[in-house]
Amino acid sequence: MTRDITIMGGAFIGMGLLHFVRPAPFENIVPKALPRKKDLVYASGVVEIAAGAMMLHPRTRRLGGLGAVGLLAGVFPANLQMTADALRSSRAPGYYKVGTVLRLPLQAPMIRIALKAARA
Repeated sequence: MTRDITIMGGAFIGMGLLHFVRPAPFENIVPKALPRKKDLVYASGVVEIAAGAMMLHPRTRRLGGLGAVGLLAGVFPANLQMTADALRSSRAPGYYKVGTVLRLPLQAPMIRIALKAARA
């Protein structure tokens, strides 16, 4: 297993756990049109933990990588919502606004790593 897959698997597990420890920030970025925000946050946390763990084991790496690709695509609207909210906010610090914008193109290399795991 390559280092980038290991790092991403661990990061997915850690971020997935945060969905349960501190769900409020994740609820805030769920697009406004979607109902039951906390349920969606918990569900995405479960998928994130599962995909991360599966990427770490050779027998489940393919499915974990595919799950990670699906998750990254599925939560991209939340990332867009977070960026839009930050840019509209007069209270959001400048570094946060810049960070939310810079985060968007990082999805591409993350998807590439997940696809690499799926092919491993």
